[in-house]
Amino acid sequence: MARGHQKLQSQAKAAERAAKAKKQQGHSANDQKKAAQKALVFACAVCKAQMPDPKTYKQHFENKHPKNPMPKELEDVV
Repeated sequence: MARGHQKLQSQAKAAERAAKAKKQQGHSANDQKKAAQKALVFACAVCKAQMPDPKTYKQHFENKHPKNPMPKELEDVV
């Protein structure tokens, strides 16, 4: 077992290796937020909420804004 200065060097080297491996994986919180934001393509005309697809957008509009007229892009969505 390493002691003293050698132990500290070993721990620092292991931490550096772990950080490098984690960075290569590319699963940081910032990357995940960017990917999630990229997937939200539709925005509600009334409340500006973002949705991933037109079907979800139509369901949102029917449930949250029943008194408002349906947008033309959602009228033909099944």
